[in-house]
Amino acid sequence: MKRLVRIVFVSLALASVAAPLGAEVKTRDKSQVKFEGTLGRVLNFFGGKAAKEGVESRTAVKGTRKATLNDNGGTIIDLAEEKVYELDAKKKTYTVKTFDQIRKEMREAEEKAKQDAEKSEPGEKQQAEKPNKEYEVDYDVKETGQKKQIAGYDARNAVVTITVREKGKTLEDGGGMVMTSDMWLGPQIPQMKESTDFDLKYWKALEGPQAAELSAQQMATVLAMFPLVKKGMDRMAKDGDKLAGAALETTTTFEAVKTKEQLAASQQQSQSSGGGIGGLLAKKIAKKEEPKARSTIFTTHHEVLELATSVAAADLAIPADYKEKK
Repeated sequence: MKRLVRIVFVSLALASVAAPLGAEVKTRDKSQVKFEGTLGRVLNFFGGKAAKEGVESRTAVKGTRKATLNDNGGTIIDLAEEKVYELDAKKKTYTVKTFDQIRKEMREAEEKAKQDAEKSEPGEKQQAEKPNKEYEVDYDVKETGQKKQIAGYDARNAVVTITVREKGKTLEDGGGMVMTSDMWLGPQIPQMKESTDFDLKYWKALEGPQAAELSAQQMATVLAMFPLVKKGMDRMAKDGDKLAGAALETTTTFEAVKTKEQLAASQQQSQSSGGGIGGLLAKKIAKKEEPKARSTIFTTHHEVLELATSVAAADLAIPADYKEKK
């Protein structure tokens, strides 16, 4: 789930100018992701306090190294070493994973997500049955005129709406996906782009040359059940740099829109007693909801609380009192 959150924010942060060579940046951020529907009742149940209130982190980027730390621990990524250090603050230990190990975990997660998606309710697995179907992507930006201060910077509000629909059909007729990003844009802050560029290099290194084919691994269950999410994120990555300024706060909502056939199948399924998650866990996290033509998949929120343009060696290092756990 933590990896999913990081990927989402990488795709939404491409709204600033290129960083100068050797730039470094340190931020204090707050991030939250909230899943809805059947997927949400499972992931939010296990997500605990982080899913309900979000996570505040401290991030530092310099050269080929990035550290993202919070009260529970965090990660240090080294692109040169091709290693990821995972820290446990409570036990004061850390583990080391190579990029090859992480690639293997991603592929296993993809396979499991595909298997789970095949068992999903009728109409729940969006558009995955017809891979040859063509889609059109509509991109719209509206400046609202609203302004406020974030992390000491003057920011303006812009709303980006990306609609993915079947080619030649309206969203209502052919179904699809709507991605709405409510963004607060500050001035151009070159150093902020350094963190985004680092993440992009990291995921490119993990995925190798076949990035397009491996995209389902990034979003695991979400992309297995809602593959159109990737098309919306790809469009944001392509056109996000047209927005002048750095994204200091962003709330993004992903909504799935069912076709009439998918809605009817979901309604029929909801009226039956079978299907869904069984056992005692279901009684705790599952509840009946009337299927709707348009429903929220998940919502993300990310805010920069503080920003500095210098990074100390200690910001990127494993604490001296931590021991490696093998």
